[in-house]
Amino acid sequence: MQQWVGRTALVTGASSGIGAAIARRLLADGMRVVGCARRRDRVAEILAGADWNAESTLAVGCDVRDEASVRQAFAAARERFGGVDVLINNAGLGHAAPLAAGQVEEWREMLEVNILGLCLCTREAVADMRARAVSGQIIHIGSMAGQRVPAGAGLYGATKHAVRALTESLRLELREAGDPIRIGEICPGYVETGFARHYLKSEEQARETYSQFKVLEADDVAEAVIYMLACPPHVQVHDILLRPTEQPT
Repeated sequence: MQQWVGRTALVTGASSGIGAAIARRLLADGMRVVGCARRRDRVAEILAGADWNAESTLAVGCDVRDEASVRQAFAAARERFGGVDVLINNAGLGHAAPLAAGQVEEWREMLEVNILGLCLCTREAVADMRARAVSGQIIHIGSMAGQRVPAGAGLYGATKHAVRALTESLRLELREAGDPIRIGEICPGYVETGFARHYLKSEEQARETYSQFKVLEADDVAEAVIYMLACPPHVQVHDILLRPTEQPT
């Protein structure tokens, strides 16, 4: 990780779970971190726990669905740290909203956060990196739901398949342009976060989901991010599929 010491990462969805774990891990490895989420106060609290004097961190309130909000987040990163060298597209959510009986509000939220928000952040990051001619890295946090079609996943699985397609599409764009920017996707299986509670709308069902076997922890995904970043510049790790050992599918 020596190549990234003193450089800046912007992490979306940094207010809890995987995003918070990634932010803390990057700080521990010497990076500066811009943490973004709608709950700015929660992001600030998490970052303060790892950087008490706030020299290497910036908490930004950002709704990735809102283009102006995304632009403001990147502008804040440029003003504070000069720009973004690493983008971690972690913001995402799911609803158990089947195609035959789902609610359009839940469909729209998944499309806007999981796909549109990722695209907006990616566009701003690439523009920022190109303007400074830096060798940057973009990492999408996808899902194993984007690698196969889980029963009942409805539109959520479709959004994660889109993330997989967007990862390859961006790789081709960057190679055609000759940009020194790497792109990769990390697809976890079950991770113990607040995701299941939000997805299932039930604390009890979430506990049941996570108690079937030893599931991943948010820090496990953060370690995968570090592995991807730590590769030398001529090595691009395109996909990491990360399951709990006992997860059957």
